[in-house]
Amino acid sequence: MSGNPLEWLPGAGVEWSDEPGVLASRRTDRSGWPPAGQPAAVVFPRDAAEVSRTLRLAHETGTAIVPRGAGTSLTGASAAGHGTVVLDLTRMNRIVAISPEDATAVAEPGVITADLDRAAAAHGLRYAPDPASHEISTIGGNIATNAGGLRCAKYGVTRDAVLGLDVVLADGRRLSTGTATLKGVAGYDLTGLFVGAEGTLGVVVRATLRLRPAPLATATIAASFPDIEAAAAAAVALSAARVQPAIAELLDEATLAAVDAAQGTELRSRGAALLIVQTDGAGAAAEADLVAAVLGPLAGTVEVSADGTALLAARRLALPSIERLGRPLIEDIAVPRSRLADAVREIAVIGARHGVPICTLAHAGDGNLHPIIVVDPAADDIPEPARRAADDIFELALKLGGTLTGEHGVGALKRAWLGRELGATSHALQRQLKDLFDPRGILNPGKAL
Repeated sequence: MSGNPLEWLPGAGVEWSDEPGVLASRRTDRSGWPPAGQPAAVVFPRDAAEVSRTLRLAHETGTAIVPRGAGTSLTGASAAGHGTVVLDLTRMNRIVAISPEDATAVAEPGVITADLDRAAAAHGLRYAPDPASHEISTIGGNIATNAGGLRCAKYGVTRDAVLGLDVVLADGRRLSTGTATLKGVAGYDLTGLFVGAEGTLGVVVRATLRLRPAPLATATIAASFPDIEAAAAAAVALSAARVQPAIAELLDEATLAAVDAAQGTELRSRGAALLIVQTDGAGAAAEADLVAAVLGPLAGTVEVSADGTALLAARRLALPSIERLGRPLIEDIAVPRSRLADAVREIAVIGARHGVPICTLAHAGDGNLHPIIVVDPAADDIPEPARRAADDIFELALKLGGTLTGEHGVGALKRAWLGRELGATSHALQRQLKDLFDPRGILNPGKAL
C-alpha cells in the first residue's frame, strides 16, 4: 500500500479533505509555532471505528498522524507539518452519559470542556478542571496535555478527574483502561500514562470522568499590592496559614494593563498587582474571612464579595488581551509554592536583562506561573532576545526545584529542554515506552519527547 495518504484515504471509509483552506486552518495551533510544510489531509472521524480504521492504514503505510481537538495547544503539540494527516476529533462530541449517583460522566474527545461542566451543573455537579480556554478547548485536548486551570489549586488537574479511557493504539487496536469506580488499582496505571502524553501513545476516543459536587457557596477576595513580588509573598503566606482556596490567581501590572485596555476594566487602578482568591463550600464565608485576615496586613486593599464572576472573567481573558499587544510566547513553569516570590522576582530581572516585555500571571495556589513574553507578530521567527529570555526562565524553574511545564505540556517548543529535567535514564525509558506503543513512530512525531 502506498505511503501517500491521498491514495489510501478514499478507501478508508471516513470523511476527509485536502482543500487548501482546510489544511491551512489545521497547520498551526494557538502557540503560533509554524511547522515545516503543511499537512497532506485532514480526517474527520465520527466514531471510534473510523479512528481505528484510519490508524490501522496509517500504521501500515507509515503515515504520520497528528491528533487534534480545538487547536488550543500553546506548545505546538497540535501543529501539523509536511505530509502528515490531521485527525480532527471535534465531530466526536457527544456527552454519552452522566451518572448523578456515581458522580461520573462519559464523554467523547471533542466535547467542549465548559459544555461538560454545564451539563454536570444540571445535576448539582461540576467538572472541576477549568483551563482558561474552557469555552473552546476540548476534553480530548485537556487529557492530551493534562490541563489544569483556575480551580486546580483545590481540585487538581485533568489527571485527577480521569477514571478510565478508551484509546485507539497506533496500529488501530482498541484498548480500555481504568474503571468506572472512584478506586481501582488492578494492574499498572495505563490511564495515567495516556493522560499528558500529547497523543504520542494513542488516541483517546472516550473518557470516563469524575465529577464533583457543585459548591454550596463561594466567596471571592480581591487583594491589591504595590508589586507582584509582594502579591506572590502574600500567596505564600496563605499557604503557610493552611488556607485551601479553590482559586488563587495572581496578575502583574503589565497583565492588568493589557486586560484593562482590551476589556474596558479598571483592574490596574486597584494596584500594580492583583491576587484573586476564591473559597467555596459550606464554609466559604468563614474561609474568606480568614483569607482577608491573612492578606489584610500585607495588601494595599482587600475586598470580599459573594460574586467574583466579573473578576474571574477578566482573569480568563488575560491571554486574549495580551495577544492584542503582540505574539505571545507563553511559558508554563511551576515551582514549589514556597519559591513563588523568588520566581516572580527573577522573571522580572530576566525581562529587564534581555530587554523583552513579560506579562506574568500565575495559578498562585499551586506555584504554576505563566510568564508571557510578547514579541513582534510580524517577525518570521522568535527574536533572539526572546529565545534567551525563555531559556533563562526554564533554567530558573529547574534551579528553584520546579518544572518546565505545569499544565501546557512539552509539545514541539520545549523538547530541547526536556532531557535536562528528566535525566538520561528517565528520558531513555520514556523513549522506550514510545517505541513500545508506537513502533513505527506515526503518532504526533516530534512532540512531547
